[in-house]
Amino acid sequence: MSPVPACTLYDGNCYDFAQSVGHQLFHLLAMVRREVDLRMAEHGLTDAQWKPLLMLKNGRAATAFELAREMAVDAGAVTRMVDRLQSKGLVERVRSASDRRVIHLRLTLAGEEAVQHVPHVLAAVNNDFLRGFNEEEWKQLRQLIERMAANGHALQAERAAA
Repeated sequence: MSPVPACTLYDGNCYDFAQSVGHQLFHLLAMVRREVDLRMAEHGLTDAQWKPLLMLKNGRAATAFELAREMAVDAGAVTRMVDRLQSKGLVERVRSASDRRVIHLRLTLAGEEAVQHVPHVLAAVNNDFLRGFNEEEWKQLRQLIERMAANGHALQAERAAA
């Protein structure tokens, strides 16, 4: 089976970056992030706080290493972030009983209370940006974005194999 040829919807000779899907997605994401930041601030949360709290709450991470991997940031940045969350009383470090080298992160009661607002804020922002879409359009949009992401993963795999 031969590889699918690259799509040629754009031409470098008359490329208008403002009309490119990549630029539009970047601009849209920036608007969404600004709105999320504004609404999280109403609950006293910053981007560097609500994301790790949500990952811990949802079980996507339990250690600083796992947070770093999930958030695609270096371990040093996560250590500083966890230090700040701990100093605010939102998380605690708990040494593993089975492996003393492993330190688990656990939400405190204050962390549990803070993170309860996060899914509601995210849902409200998404719903506001999807105003006027019906469920079928929402599903189609998600499928199209997933297809673009799959193309991106394929490009990365091709590059890694070369």
